[in-house]
Amino acid sequence: MSTKAKLTLAASIIFTTAVVYTVHDMQIEERTNMHQGVLRDDERKRQKQQNILDLEYQRQLQAHLEKDQTVSRKTSAVDQE
Repeated sequence: MSTKAKLTLAASIIFTTAVVYTVHDMQIEERTNMHQGVLRDDERKRQKQQNILDLEYQRQLQAHLEKDQTVSRKTSAVDQE
């Protein structure tokens, strides 16, 4: 094999190896980013469920307090709309 052919073969091998490594690294990073999205979605669902529970607790507390107390509502510009 000539020197030129050996250099071409070596350059091709190096280039191919670099491309394969880069693509593999990008796939790992993409998979990690996708997993982070799943974790964010799970956290949003958990927070939404917690907000629903808090709202239900506040409604029960309000009903309990209104049962024991007289509540007068003052009308405001927001209520009139």
